Amino acid sequence: MSFHYSISAFLLACALNITGLSATETSHDAAKKKLNIVVIGKTKNDSFYEQSFDGCQKFAQTVGDINCIYDGPQDFQNIRSQAYIIESYLKIGVDGLLISITDSSFLVNRVLKQAKEAKIPVITFDSDLLAKDKAYRLAYVGTNNFDYGVALGNQAKAFKKAGETQICIQSGHDTTPNLNARIDGVRYALAGTHVTRLQGENGWTEYSRCPFYTLGKREHAVRQLEYILNLEHPPTFLAVAGFAQFSPDYIKRIKPYGAQIKSGKAVIISADAEEIQLKALGAHLSNINIGQKPFEMGRLGTELLYQYLTQNQLPEKDIYYQDFYYCTPENVNECVVK
Repeated sequence: MSFHYSISAFLLACALNITGLSATETSHDAAKKKLNIVVIGKTKNDSFYEQSFDGCQKFAQTVGDINCIYDGPQDFQNIRSQAYIIESYLKIGVDGLLISITDSSFLVNRVLKQAKEAKIPVITFDSDLLAKDKAYRLAYVGTNNFDYGVALGNQAKAFKKAGETQICIQSGHDTTPNLNARIDGVRYALAGTHVTRLQGENGWTEYSRCPFYTLGKREHAVRQLEYILNLEHPPTFLAVAGFAQFSPDYIKRIKPYGAQIKSGKAVIISADAEEIQLKALGAHLSNINIGQKPFEMGRLGTELLYQYLTQNQLPEKDIYYQDFYYCTPENVNECVVK
């Protein structure tokens, strides 16, 4: 089981290292200083980012001199909280940062310029910095988010009804780079060209109140979905991240709509395929989920940081894309990928 270090726990560990050996530390252990690498998600209470932390720990086991630390805003996507957490680790003086970006410009101006000045390397994962800000990280490890959005949009086509079909896109925050790229991809898949909003292209329009933004708040996300399902003619509901399905109440709350979903009268398409989501998919409370590889994002991101820190070796590529996979009610029992 992963042990999630808090800032306070890590500060205590630092104090032990400064004042002397801990009760279980030998002189040989002390001589071999461990590199402290921090995995910081958009939210901390999230199985996606926990898997990325597990990936960090997996690589750490192969080299022996890495200490993986896990952190992030506690319950929802809070841009200022993420910046404060990063700033706290800069003050401590960690060796490397693996960050899923909430708001590119804000984080660069608030903390990532400081990280660069302090020569603390940054790898982004899951969500990259904007193109104009890429000088503040070594590389990005994660999904090609535009292509991921295209894949989600293409799945919506399979459920399109005759004539004009409405769609409601659910996202997290309107400044988050990876989610905005996914929305662009969804619209491109359905319109056949780049548009800022679907307005009848190929028979697709966006429901007037959408996109919905959840800020990563699960209860809010579920209520948004319930609102759509209660409409007389529900638009196709497409979530560009797990959001509602990450709620422990999702199955109980959405079960009354199960017949509508199974028949295709109501359509739910969602990014991600975490264990909690696959349970809902198996209960026919989602039509299709497209999964990512957060474990490998954490493992490879840590490896790249380690190579830089120990060998001064820059990543060979600017971007390391990870593929994605498709889960349906029919293959749900086999649809688990590390």
